Amino acid sequence: MKTKNIVPELDNTTEEKIKNAARTVFHKNGYAATRTRDIAEEAGVNLALLNYYFRSKEKLFDIIMAETLELFFESLATVFNDQNSTLEEKIDLLVEKYLELLKTQPEIPGFILSEMQKNAKGLVHHMHLRDIVIKSYLFKQIRERMGDSVFSENFMIQNMMNIIGLIVFPFIGRPMLNEIFDLNDTRFQAIIDERKKMIPLWFKAMINMQFPIEFKLQF
Repeated sequence: MKTKNIVPELDNTTEEKIKNAARTVFHKNGYAATRTRDIAEEAGVNLALLNYYFRSKEKLFDIIMAETLELFFESLATVFNDQNSTLEEKIDLLVEKYLELLKTQPEIPGFILSEMQKNAKGLVHHMHLRDIVIKSYLFKQIRERMGDSVFSENFMIQNMMNIIGLIVFPFIGRPMLNEIFDLNDTRFQAIIDERKKMIPLWFKAMINMQFPIEFKLQF
């Protein structure tokens, strides 16, 4: 007498447990260094059950990547397109929201950077990043503040790179910073809290900077 294969019923709780475990392990180790066995152990399930829900590490990774990026860029679009806040208020809110996010999930920048290096074009297209930035109300406000010259366009790009670097680098470079400055968790968090106040001041100073006419004529 043949016995039927018993197929476990899909359980949203188990699925979320596996996804949360995968998010933790992927953020910590990156895709290449992560094994499905690591995720199963983190989730407290057997490997067969993990494979039943997600079939492959690649499929699970794609899901986690999409959710991570959605979290990372969702508040970005909200802040960028708020028509009721000034440029200065947007800068304050942008810095505060992202530093708070990265304090709780410091692995996100390195995780996203790694994937952008592999397929930046696909990532930008999938997440509509060009629209989020170029078509945003924030971009319009900066353009109005600075004018429409080629110099202003390039300087605007410089400032966008500056603010991203100022926010993200401490988390990407933390292992190196820890070694150089002997930073413990308490001191690092205190430095990040200080940056909430300092980064908006630096950025506002940059966008309001006056350049000599001979410098602008180079563009």
